Amino acid sequence: MKKILVMASGEGTNFEAIVKYFKGKDVQIELLCNIDGAGALKRAAKLGIKSYIVRYSNTYVFLSDKKYDLYVLAGYMRILPEKILELGTFINIHPSLLPEFKGVNAIKNAFLSSAHETGVSIHYVNKDVDSGELIAQQKCKIEPDMTLCDLEEKIHGIEHNLYPRVIEGLLL
Repeated sequence: MKKILVMASGEGTNFEAIVKYFKGKDVQIELLCNIDGAGALKRAAKLGIKSYIVRYSNTYVFLSDKKYDLYVLAGYMRILPEKILELGTFINIHPSLLPEFKGVNAIKNAFLSSAHETGVSIHYVNKDVDSGELIAQQKCKIEPDMTLCDLEEKIHGIEHNLYPRVIEGLLL
């Protein structure tokens, strides 16, 4: 059985998509959340997934005595230091076609730019923000009549489809 630790700080929609994708498969998923009361924790409880609330400053101590096959960042809004990254393979999802629109507000920044397309990137995590080696990307057109809300919805749909499939490929 493969073990995945999903790390999230927010609502946890990608976390939920991952859990649903792997339901009935030989994969154990746990959640680490650094924000007490985050939506991801509520989703974990609803889905019957073991979860941990770990302050960012305690992350290394928490992870150092555990072993996962893959560490999956899904809206984990903190930069991980190298000593944590040395514990295993960490991947992240980002709502743009990296290297464009790194960091926070990527969808909004793409929408407000003159770009005609954006998308989703999945990459290995390194010490620099959204700079690790790319694993997969999927493009998304920014249509002239789209609202920011439309674009966000389209990007999230791509994320929820692409991320679980990439994770599965990395676990094989």
